[in-house]
Amino acid sequence: MLAALASALAARDPSTAAHCARVTYLAERVAVWLGWDEGRLRALKMGGPLHDIGKVMISETILRKRGPLEPEELAEIRTHPSAGARLIGPIWPAQEALPYVLYHHERWDGSGYPSGCRGTQIPEGARLLAVVDAFDAMTSTRPYRRALHVSRALAEIERCAGTQFDPDMASAFLDAWNAGALRFAAAV
Repeated sequence: MLAALASALAARDPSTAAHCARVTYLAERVAVWLGWDEGRLRALKMGGPLHDIGKVMISETILRKRGPLEPEELAEIRTHPSAGARLIGPIWPAQEALPYVLYHHERWDGSGYPSGCRGTQIPEGARLLAVVDAFDAMTSTRPYRRALHVSRALAEIERCAGTQFDPDMASAFLDAWNAGALRFAAAV
């Protein structure tokens, strides 16, 4: 069932599916860098590919829109974590993926969505995914903007550590990047 959901996302929005694959790959490398055990890595390998599954419930017009989103369109986009959690919640094997799906847009300072969780209220895996998700989003061309240079994205992660991002997760990502553990991954 989970594979079918991931396939549905890939069929509907290949760029989101590719984004999910890159995010998962980078997040796994950072998690290994951090010394996560097999159980936590297994949950990440399930949650990473599904973190944006709720986008199957978002209008294609909004997903492919060029230019800034209107407030009501942004509000619809912000429903994707909750929609994704509703999609996978009833599927017992997906329980480990729920924190990644539901909380990957929460912010360390509490200004994220959908719940406004802050700090360590946000599950650790979702805090890691938030950093990696943002990095990939910044370094990928989107319908509404060109990709940022990697150096600008790295500077943005550093700048937002402690506000948008868990400072420890941001630091781990930057340390792994600077050590060369993620550079090949950026080209994937």
